Amino acid sequence: MTRPIFFLTDFGLADTYVGVVKAVMLSIAPEARIVDLTHDVPPQDVRAGAFALLTAAPYVPEDAVVLAVVDPGVGTCRRPIAAQVDGRTYVGPDNGLLSWAVRGDVPAVILDRPRFWRPTVSATFHGRDLFGPVAAHLARSVPLAEVGSPCADIQTLPFPAVRRTIGHDGRVVMAQGEIVHVDRFGNLIANLTAADLPDEPTIGVAGRTISGLAPHFQATGDATEGERLIALIGSAGLLEIAVPNSSSAAALGSGVGATVTVTGAVRSSPPRPP
Repeated sequence: MTRPIFFLTDFGLADTYVGVVKAVMLSIAPEARIVDLTHDVPPQDVRAGAFALLTAAPYVPEDAVVLAVVDPGVGTCRRPIAAQVDGRTYVGPDNGLLSWAVRGDVPAVILDRPRFWRPTVSATFHGRDLFGPVAAHLARSVPLAEVGSPCADIQTLPFPAVRRTIGHDGRVVMAQGEIVHVDRFGNLIANLTAADLPDEPTIGVAGRTISGLAPHFQATGDATEGERLIALIGSAGLLEIAVPNSSSAAALGSGVGATVTVTGAVRSSPPRPP
């Protein structure tokens, strides 16, 4: 049985790069189903690619091969790797791209077996000549151990930490994180989950404050769509800052790396025992 291949790059669609990699993979595994996750990762933005993989991974079938190529170091000494987690096999450059989806001590190999590559490997197109062919062989159920030599670990990108302040009752009273992604709608997505937030939250970002969480992207109250800044828990389970039918990134002049501070309702301290 041929495994499906899920494909993510920063190649865009203006050139033939994506189509050529697919052609190479289908020449090796003609029965493979190839699903495009995205090819609009900003050029050379490894962190944006890592975020895309992180949010897509829970929905990728457990028997899939995931081919990810955002590779500003192509042709240099950076290692080509493949790693396996939860049944999925990830293929890509060892530059941190895979590390938010592939966490912990998992089987990983350096792709150093040329018989699984194209006969001639360009120094500038490893997606076509190395990663794509390996992904296709894996899709044909070639074992991970056959396509490369074991490696002890892979390069990681540190995921931004959340700082939380806990009150006397054990509840979160303040949380601080940062914007980790701006989607194509201009929504600012932070690294904060619902569990990180205090009760009755007030969100501060780029000098503005937002009271409470909205249930959806539609404007409520007296504000018209395109005017009101809102916060909500988005489909990835992360805090998003949005302007309904507009761009919060443009409205705030803000983007990746911006600090987000969330405070909760002030509660009085419990009386001290006599």
